[in-house]
Amino acid sequence: MSKPNTRDQIFDAALKLLLERGFNASSVQDITVEAGVPKGSFYNHFESKEALAAEIVSDYASRRSTLREILADDRLPALERLRGYFTALNQRLVDRGFQHGCMIGNMTAELSEQSPVIREQLLRIYGNWSTALEYAITAGQQDGSIPNQLSAKTLAGFLLNAWEGATLRVRVERSPDAFDQFMEVVFNKVLS
Repeated sequence: MSKPNTRDQIFDAALKLLLERGFNASSVQDITVEAGVPKGSFYNHFESKEALAAEIVSDYASRRSTLREILADDRLPALERLRGYFTALNQRLVDRGFQHGCMIGNMTAELSEQSPVIREQLLRIYGNWSTALEYAITAGQQDGSIPNQLSAKTLAGFLLNAWEGATLRVRVERSPDAFDQFMEVVFNKVLS
């Protein structure tokens, strides 16, 4: 088995700490200690902690985009795609004991005012995420399974905003109740 390279060790350690503690509570020293590498190694691989965090946000979003593929699967009915997608997202947080939440939401709350670089990354990610939801909603509106009183874009934005809010609640309550409420309202009222 090959030994992980220093850059990967730093990246993985930072990802772990950013999920657990957040950006401001994770110093470069904390990251290198977690990675088991000398502090000087950090700057051989990353320009700054902010640059590393921006890379982590981008990587996190791209790894989560594979789950979003269900939203584009035209072989499935639109409502089934949306329900499957949100069920899988919810289950990930339940499986982690409601800890750490969504990295994208966490970074939005912590850094959108503090880091223009990360804010730009987050804007792009939210745009892509909304577009994926909008695609599935449009398909449902075209086949008549989703009402069209509101635009697909508006509904996609609402779903994303409501889900991120539910994610915050489940972290505080350590209970799936907010996810259950999200699913009930979305699939029994908003999209029906």
